[in-house]
Amino acid sequence: MSYELRRRLWAALLILGFFAAWEILCLVLQVSDLVLPRPTQVFATLAARFGILWPHVLQTLWTTMIGFILGVTVGVVIGAAIGVSRTAYDTVYPLLIGFSSIPKVAVVPIFVLWFGSGATPAILTALAMCFFPIVVNIATGLATTEPELEDVLKSLGASRLDILWNVGLPRTMPFFFASLKIAVTFAFVGSVLSETVASNKGIGNVMMTASSNFDVPLVFAGLFLLAALGILLYVAFSLVEARVTGWATRRQGFAAA
Repeated sequence: MSYELRRRLWAALLILGFFAAWEILCLVLQVSDLVLPRPTQVFATLAARFGILWPHVLQTLWTTMIGFILGVTVGVVIGAAIGVSRTAYDTVYPLLIGFSSIPKVAVVPIFVLWFGSGATPAILTALAMCFFPIVVNIATGLATTEPELEDVLKSLGASRLDILWNVGLPRTMPFFFASLKIAVTFAFVGSVLSETVASNKGIGNVMMTASSNFDVPLVFAGLFLLAALGILLYVAFSLVEARVTGWATRRQGFAAA
């Protein structure tokens, strides 16, 4: 059996062991499902109510991905501007740090006031949550371009745009994909946060309603669905990252040595 297969099997066993320990401890300690439902109760709730939950899953996934795509677009543009312009770095970067320090739960009511309840506040909150990691990593990636290399390219007649497009942005790809995997989880947080406040659809709304009805297994079912969606998107970005930036990734053989 190869090292890679053994490693994956061991990881799967540890995950199953975690859920088994959770189940056993709840049974032994007689923990009420109002406090902490057992995994079997959560999965039973998922199976019984999946038909009802599925439209809410699609709603949350749709608002999250729209906000995420917009956040990535905004983050790449601003990050590129900060990375190539000292003036943009000195003026825009402090403003972004200040904005990112504001708890987004305080921003949701403003979005509701401007755009009303529904999908729009969820999209904007997802955007506000996820774009800052993109900005930081794009700017950091551009900052790694050696000044000597830029001088050589300029002496060969390359413009600043040519250097950015052909050298700077390709070298940011490892940073960019690392930030994507972080940003997509932030986008889910933002979307669900808005749904708990200003929407009658989505997993966030389902969890809020279930909490008010003391339906704790349904609350945990929502958490499990969000975790599953986050993992799937993380794996998808990891696969794309391996194809695009394989040159910048250390091979697993070195880690095993």
